[in-house]
Amino acid sequence: MALREVGVRCFQHSAVAYAATKIAMSKFDQDAGLPYERLAENLEIVKKRLQRPMTVSEKILYSHLDDPKNQELKRGTSYLRLRPDRVAMQDATAQMAMLQFISSGLPTVAVPSTIHCDHLIEAQVGGDEDLKRAKDLNKEVYNFLATAGAKYGVGFWKPGSGIIHQIILENYAFPGLLMIGTDSHTPNGGGLGGLCIGVGGADAVDVMANIPWELKCPKVIGVKLTGQLSGWTSAKDVILKVAGILTVKGGTGAIVEYFGEGVKSISCTGMATICNMGAEIGATTSVFPYNHRMHDYLKATGRSEIANAADDHEKDLLTPDDDAPYDELIEINLSELEPHVNGPFTPDLANPIGQLGEEAKKHGWPLDIRVGLIGSCTNSSYEDMGRCASIAKEALTKGLKAKSTFNITPGSEQIRATIERDGIAETLREFGGTVLANACGPCIGQWDRQDIKKGEKNTIVTSYNRNFTARNDSNPATHAFVTSPELVTALALAGTLDFDPRRDTLTGSDGKPFKLSDPNASELPARGFDPGQDTYQAPPKDGSAVDVDVDPNSKRLQLLKPFDAWNGKDLDDMRILIKVKGKCTTDHISAAGPWLKFRGHLENISNNMLITAINAENGEMNKVWNHLKNDWGAVPETARHYKANGISWVVIGDENYGEGSSREHAALEPRHLGGRAIIVKSFARIHETNLKKQGMLPLTFSNPSDYDKIQPTDKISLKDLKDLAPGKPVRCIITHKDGSSEEIHLNQTMNEQQIEWFKAGSALNRMKELQAQN
Repeated sequence: MALREVGVRCFQHSAVAYAATKIAMSKFDQDAGLPYERLAENLEIVKKRLQRPMTVSEKILYSHLDDPKNQELKRGTSYLRLRPDRVAMQDATAQMAMLQFISSGLPTVAVPSTIHCDHLIEAQVGGDEDLKRAKDLNKEVYNFLATAGAKYGVGFWKPGSGIIHQIILENYAFPGLLMIGTDSHTPNGGGLGGLCIGVGGADAVDVMANIPWELKCPKVIGVKLTGQLSGWTSAKDVILKVAGILTVKGGTGAIVEYFGEGVKSISCTGMATICNMGAEIGATTSVFPYNHRMHDYLKATGRSEIANAADDHEKDLLTPDDDAPYDELIEINLSELEPHVNGPFTPDLANPIGQLGEEAKKHGWPLDIRVGLIGSCTNSSYEDMGRCASIAKEALTKGLKAKSTFNITPGSEQIRATIERDGIAETLREFGGTVLANACGPCIGQWDRQDIKKGEKNTIVTSYNRNFTARNDSNPATHAFVTSPELVTALALAGTLDFDPRRDTLTGSDGKPFKLSDPNASELPARGFDPGQDTYQAPPKDGSAVDVDVDPNSKRLQLLKPFDAWNGKDLDDMRILIKVKGKCTTDHISAAGPWLKFRGHLENISNNMLITAINAENGEMNKVWNHLKNDWGAVPETARHYKANGISWVVIGDENYGEGSSREHAALEPRHLGGRAIIVKSFARIHETNLKKQGMLPLTFSNPSDYDKIQPTDKISLKDLKDLAPGKPVRCIITHKDGSSEEIHLNQTMNEQQIEWFKAGSALNRMKELQAQN
């Protein structure tokens, strides 16, 4: 099939439909037209079938069905086969995604796709210096991603461009979009009325290979917003409040859909902030209905034609029907909502600012704030930066500067250039701030922090999304709190958690007390956005002549070898590598920070597998009993030793295992080191899917108390696997150290296709089997 024919097929737009719209999905995708006509046609089919009001998330999701006439549609049960409009990958996950795509043997990607270099830039000195250093350190990886993008038709955003989610919002997101991204905060695009879903790299490969993407039909949690935001309360406080209500797993298997009169008081980028952090409650994604704030943002970012087209489809496609049914309903009065500061160590520990000081004293959290950090993919809009600058400007007039170290991360080159032009960045510098590179930086653990020693108890306050133990600075004693950028600025000015800017006063250099005014700033720049430097590399029309080299001796990149297929036998007498106690996020399973540099080298990055998980046997990290050596060893070292001796192993875990980032390395590493199953009380959505994609068995206890029956010295056998079928529990025999045994049952959520992935050894192996059959 010719490349042009592939493009037409993959973009899912007929020539007639494209000619009718004449509106491209983005200025970078002129051959891909807006899909509204196709979506409207599909939606009409589904409406006739359902015969009931629909939520906006249902409208967008179901209008992207591969087979709208016949697809089963049962929330929480059906597996939907979908046709996303585009794929986005950040550089840390793009390495493995592109390595997998190369393994597929396909000549070009099938849908508009982009790579964004944002995760590998370490915050050390300041923006320019840190970017220069990153380009040098990561030259091999950046060259691989740039050439792979050019060869396979993927747009490439160079280092310094900004954070993937901000660039998507500025250039690619549009109302009604269905996009998948290899980062858990992909839902950021819901602020512009799209369904943007975080996935693993193997899912991205499916979509790029023109295979319908599979998603378990989500439930829909409705959040009705009444009243309006004012004063110190911001959009961030909405999601901090929701996180406190639903907890880190309360959104699992659901889309969170916001609606109500209160939506009108939230800016487009504020809505993006709320959707972005929906990842912290485990939600599939989050979305807002289309409104005039989105229209204004599209227009301000040079997409007036898309805004006008969205206006035409507002009622039928982009807003919920009256009386649309929600599986759960939460109501929040924005007029009564108090500013929140969530943490430490988990983003769902919600503290209203008025109670924070007392809570800190009660629990022994350090009151002194060492560092305040604003920006990140969650809160780096022009409005965010402007509101912080209004606080800084008032403080400066009173002769005050930040007491805490203060760091600023612009979300994109466009934001950086605009706040520089408008004097916002200079105000923040005068306040004592350091402007870092347009990248993830400390939010993802890329922070060369020098002001404390590891193990030193301290407090930082950020406008980020996550605050798991050691996430930002690799120090498990750092108490990280998540709040709005405005509150970060105020707290950094006061230097203590025991400060509420709504009621407490500061003392100016003249000795007089004063209270900060409410933060205030324009939603959009009056003079328009300054695009800054051009940092985009478009793929050539034909990339077949481009060479993508991977040095066999590289420490950063490694071509993949297929995993072994299932041998058709039961998995008997497997060793327990580790029984994990308590919270185990993907940060615990595959740490970020300094390990990010190995994301393209499976063998090397596997040295971080589960090294910060707590072993229930001894309460320690990275220390498990090796039953062959009869000695304690590191987790990866022990796994490798078992594998070398032909012994399969399992991991036993607790609740919401694998919450956090979408990183598929947390599934690749155990598979690579000889793991066969992960048995837990419950899984986070993305991680469970990632495990299935790599041929692992993700299993949950039918009776959660069975977790307590298993001891690290036991052996585990999974029986009757030849009869594995959707919905059928797996019989598990636990053989204890004394030779006695007992049987329990384990649940699994695999459908027929996912069972084929297990049998073939991975989803990629199964893809190749099907290609060979055709």
